[in-house]
Amino acid sequence: MIKKLVLVFIVIFAIKGHSQQSTVSPYSYYGIGNLNFKGTVENRSMGGLSIYNDSIHVNLRNPASFAGENLASWGGQSRPVKYTVGGSYQSTTLKSETDTGKTSSTTFNYLAMSFPVGKFGFGVGIMPYSSVGYKLDNLNDNGNIGNRFRGEGGINKVFVGVGYQVMSGLSVGFDVQYNFGNIQNSIIAFQYDGDVPTQFQTREDNRSDLSGVNFNLGVSYKRKITERLEIVSGLTYTAQSNLHSVNERSYSSIIINSSTGVESIFNTVEDNLEAKGLRETDLTLPSKITFGVGIGQPRSWFLGAEYMAQNTSEFSNPLYTTTGAVYENGSRFSLGGFFIPQYNSFSNYFKRIVYRGGLRLENTGLNINGETIKEFGISFGTGLPVGDSRLFSNANLGLEFGKRGTTKSNLIQENYINFQISLSLNDRWFQKRKYD
Repeated sequence: MIKKLVLVFIVIFAIKGHSQQSTVSPYSYYGIGNLNFKGTVENRSMGGLSIYNDSIHVNLRNPASFAGENLASWGGQSRPVKYTVGGSYQSTTLKSETDTGKTSSTTFNYLAMSFPVGKFGFGVGIMPYSSVGYKLDNLNDNGNIGNRFRGEGGINKVFVGVGYQVMSGLSVGFDVQYNFGNIQNSIIAFQYDGDVPTQFQTREDNRSDLSGVNFNLGVSYKRKITERLEIVSGLTYTAQSNLHSVNERSYSSIIINSSTGVESIFNTVEDNLEAKGLRETDLTLPSKITFGVGIGQPRSWFLGAEYMAQNTSEFSNPLYTTTGAVYENGSRFSLGGFFIPQYNSFSNYFKRIVYRGGLRLENTGLNINGETIKEFGISFGTGLPVGDSRLFSNANLGLEFGKRGTTKSNLIQENYINFQISLSLNDRWFQKRKYD
């Protein structure tokens, strides 16, 4: 049954992901696009909190979580092999000082697994790192379209990680992440004869194929402070790295059909980026550090807080210079937790449901026209037990209400509702025989 659920889940999001862009945010125009949340639905439902880890859920944000304690309910033999897959649907209202609009997008969020080998634990997975998707028009002094901006693409991330249990409650780990993808954008500069568009317009097309490697280090520590209460803390660090970019640029004369908006190319000239030293460039990805601490009763409840600091001011892209936009150091604060009425109540299904909630405050590190772009989100979620109760597999549902940006300084404010769904599945590969 679980295998069928996984197949249906992947097919649905593959179809939706093929038919729609993974983001429709005007802020994805800048840099390498909007950075996607690197974490599971469980994390996001707790305001983005990632410090908590256990033996039955994959934690994508801290590689130290791949190692850990064995399951007592399995006689202390081993930890389960863990699989997880997730996706989301977002409905967004775009608001300016004078107008509003609505849009939506569907995203495949991650596919990952983790498996134990003694005191070691290994993890592998794939997820989108950033997303680009925008359609923007700006007006000239006469109220006509002056420029039209279009963009799509993004960067994906494949990772392989390992964790090691140093001692009971203390684990360390690291993962290697390979980033790859492409970003495509176009700019049309409209020309007019009075208020009437000329027959031919000029379009600039750009494409960047990106790839690079970065590393993530993590530490996870748990300790009982009373017979029931446990304190949990986590630390992750991602070093500064580079993305290598192979670039193309062309200029075309186009004719735009006034009825359908279809653009027909009349003539194209390739730009000699090699002569300008821009055929191959390096983009600097900033370093970041995250620390969090929380307290709770194992398998019952947990409450924690987490702070992330990112040196976004280190970001650079020599191919583009964006007027009015600068990068400053970013940060994020998350507060969240969960509650389980009775995790082992096999006679009452609803008592085994996990209830999650949280909030986050974020400075994205992007400053446009003197306005710092901030983001706020409040989230809720549930973990619904599925399959064999001895394996503790579950389907996770999450709902987040958020706001990004501002209407000041001719900017756009995004108000969104994000619905997430995932499957967190567990299995046993090896079992010790009790009888020969």
